[in-house]
Amino acid sequence: MSVRSAARPSYIPGQRWISDAEVELGLGTILQCDRRSVTLLFPGKGETRVYSTSSAPLTRVAFSEGDTLSHQDGWTMRVEDSKEVDGLLVYLGENPEGAWVEVQETQLDASISFQGPRERLLTGQLDRNNEYLLRALSRQAQTRLAGDPLRGLRGPRVGLIPHQLYIAHEVGQRLAPRVLLADEVGLGKTIEAGMILHQQLITGRARRALILVPGSLCHQWLVELLRRFGLPVTLVDADRVAATEAAFADAPIALASLTWLEQDPTAFAQVLNESWDLLIVDEAHHLNWSPDEASPAYECVRQLAEQVPGLLLLTATPEQSGEAGFFAQLHLLDPARYPELDRFLAEEAGYRSCAEAITRLERKEPLTDQERQLLLERLSQDSQALLSLLEHPQSSDEQRDQARQQLIEQLLDRYGTGRVLFRNRRASVPGFPERQLHASPLECPEVYREVLNQFDQPHKQLMAAALTGHPWPYAGLYPERLYATQQREEGQWWQFDPRVDWLLEKLDTLRDEKVLLICAHADTALELSEALRRRSGLLAAVFHEDMPLIERDRAAAWFADEDDGAPLLICSEIGSEGRNFQFACHLILFDLPAHPDLLEQRIGRLDRIGQTRSVQIYLPYLLDTPQAAWLAWCDRGLDQFTGPRPVGAALWQTFREPLHNLLEGVMDTEDLIPEVQAARQAAEIELEAGRHRLLELASHRPEISAQLIEQLADASFDKELRQYLEVALDVYRIQNEDLDEHTWYLKPGQESDTAVFNDVHFDMEEGSSGTFLRDKALARDDLHFLTWEHPLTRNCLEAATTTVQGNATVALLKNQALPPGTLLMEVFFCLDTPQQHGLNVERHLPPQSLRLLLDASGNDLSGKVGFKGLSKQLLKMKKSLAREVVKQRQEKLRQLLDKADNLAQDHLPSLLESAQQQMRALLDPEIARLKALTEKNPALRPEEITRLEQLRQQLDQALNCATLRMDAVRVIVTTTGQE
Repeated sequence: MSVRSAARPSYIPGQRWISDAEVELGLGTILQCDRRSVTLLFPGKGETRVYSTSSAPLTRVAFSEGDTLSHQDGWTMRVEDSKEVDGLLVYLGENPEGAWVEVQETQLDASISFQGPRERLLTGQLDRNNEYLLRALSRQAQTRLAGDPLRGLRGPRVGLIPHQLYIAHEVGQRLAPRVLLADEVGLGKTIEAGMILHQQLITGRARRALILVPGSLCHQWLVELLRRFGLPVTLVDADRVAATEAAFADAPIALASLTWLEQDPTAFAQVLNESWDLLIVDEAHHLNWSPDEASPAYECVRQLAEQVPGLLLLTATPEQSGEAGFFAQLHLLDPARYPELDRFLAEEAGYRSCAEAITRLERKEPLTDQERQLLLERLSQDSQALLSLLEHPQSSDEQRDQARQQLIEQLLDRYGTGRVLFRNRRASVPGFPERQLHASPLECPEVYREVLNQFDQPHKQLMAAALTGHPWPYAGLYPERLYATQQREEGQWWQFDPRVDWLLEKLDTLRDEKVLLICAHADTALELSEALRRRSGLLAAVFHEDMPLIERDRAAAWFADEDDGAPLLICSEIGSEGRNFQFACHLILFDLPAHPDLLEQRIGRLDRIGQTRSVQIYLPYLLDTPQAAWLAWCDRGLDQFTGPRPVGAALWQTFREPLHNLLEGVMDTEDLIPEVQAARQAAEIELEAGRHRLLELASHRPEISAQLIEQLADASFDKELRQYLEVALDVYRIQNEDLDEHTWYLKPGQESDTAVFNDVHFDMEEGSSGTFLRDKALARDDLHFLTWEHPLTRNCLEAATTTVQGNATVALLKNQALPPGTLLMEVFFCLDTPQQHGLNVERHLPPQSLRLLLDASGNDLSGKVGFKGLSKQLLKMKKSLAREVVKQRQEKLRQLLDKADNLAQDHLPSLLESAQQQMRALLDPEIARLKALTEKNPALRPEEITRLEQLRQQLDQALNCATLRMDAVRVIVTTTGQE
């Protein structure tokens, strides 16, 4: 397609023209004209326009030999020749039946597109040079970012904590990851999940995610995902479902309460009907399961896990419900790897030998005959080949190192804890504070003794369990709840309970500190708050499960406020799950929870990464009551107050009967505690040698995380980003002011394209500031953390490459070494693959671009003249002059465009080979893993392997059909001076 050169346009009815100002109107037809005006009809839009003949923004459309035109009847024809009859163009060529026909320009299809760079250039639809520059920079950035091994990790506003980075990098790169994030309390599982989610979304491996959490944590997740990761999450609850029929369908990232969904079958049906790529479930230890029965929450997650490719389960206490519950979580993640409970329990017995073999491999020590024989009995064929290569005398050191590393990874995956479980421990993570317990024994009031004796009867123990939520004798840990049901002359329990007097005194000594108090029951929390108000005038924030979500968040925010916040937050047990209160270091345990893992969760609200002070734990307890016996078990027996005890839940099950006797007073403390201490030490030694050793190997490799931190700290990416954003902000007319060397102030104006701020938490009235420094962004929540992955940058990249803006331009090159009028053409191509139903090609095949720079003879100079260096020498050209250049050089430009197409085809095979290598690097290891598992586990579904092999075949087919599409073209004309 071209334009005809003419000194003064000659308008004749029937001619086809396009509007330079409104190219979206399509092809127009001249209806009438006179000396002053010309009238055009645009049939495609049903619009009519009248222009002044002296200044009409119109361009004549003319096809040349080799062009393809569209007839108004829907067929296309390749132009072989053309002629002019009475001022109208007539095109000659063959119709679809092979007959030689003539097509008048009046018969052209009005909806002919002028969106491609070739058509827009030749018809004079030209953009500003900076728009072209932004488009080209965006294409180059997309290609570079697609190959970035740290893609998805650069954007989150998080500290560079080694074990978190390792897990995020290891899991986030997987296709449909399915893992259990079980780091001990305070190690940052929520951040790890957010980083994985962010990485999956940024890389295109996931497009939609569903996050299910306890109701009390909904708003906390909402805020964290927005503040740290810039993710636009939709909170879906009963109100939203009632207000819209598409509550989940309209949410790319949906956040909901699992408890609500299990109680609302209609809402859960909506969730099941949606297509999700990734499911995240927080506090997964609540998914109770036994061989005889599964909880409603477990069933909900099971149904979703069967149809959602990716699954993240989060829990700091995976064994809180015992080995069966732990197995049930692993079974949700990988039924092929963990098919049966009995096999899982038997397999754990072999973890020690597997860990010892891996230790030898790591130390590059030869395996013992016994270890080698054990491995040969277990290893699949590919693993045996690695062992043979490792032991072959002619293998090189490099071959041995590679074989050793692959063998370790396969042992961990297939015969160890697998790729589905990550659990870092505080013992291997530096920087945690010391814990200090301050236990205060208090005399038990006589009225409490009477109440405990009354309920210590078989016919009343069930009532005690109903009142406290715990079976007898654990119900005796909460005498205030048993007393509260009785009408006695002593009055309210807080009027005589010595723990309340102790609390008043303790708060007085801590008056300048933030204090967190946790108790087991919501009623106790409320009554304590009332007691403090009436007895001392102290106003405390209260947080419990019966409060609406928004009220809980307000209470937490009031407590967190440094200036005018509440000095004390009183939480029920629900406050020990998920919340982060590390800005405080004083924890009062008004009572003790009835499970060891719950105690660790309570302490973990303050004892977290980032805590800079020793955690002070205060515990008042009543002498000669179950409270004193239970404290002895937790403190002296399990040693829980000095650090986490992962064997606590297992020992709680093992010593269930002796514990009952201890709490009921029929067994002396000194008769049980030494036995518990010995059992704890033995269990920890076994874990250290077995599962924990394997988990330590699989959950964090310091040498890898050190490299990640070094790469993320590289400032070169920031320099590229600043240059890119400066161009983007100029194109979209957004004011940019330097506040300091690393901080910008951004302010949209009336002329700004505000679409680039979609899903950006930005003050459109006052403007917002952003920084390129991670540490500064971590210290100041009011600053955006500007990265290649920030929503603003992503929006600019998308806007610059998904419209026609910037795909055709003309620029001047001021260069004394070249004769004036020298012509160059710069062309960008993109790799295009055909889309198939149900196949997300972009998820597996990263974008690739190709740049060519042709001289007037068609020689490619791109290898000698770089894009950025050339762009710096270019000057803008007035649009009128640029169109004249296009008209004067019409035939030469067509020749160069054809030459560029031919050269691009020569580059296509290498681009396809690169794309195929990246695709196979993603899929082939997973296919090999599943095939190896079939040898070990016949229960593996064959369709899992078949699905991945079919996907690989489909992607191969898509690549075979891939083409290079011209994306942008810039004509460059040399000059010796300013325009």
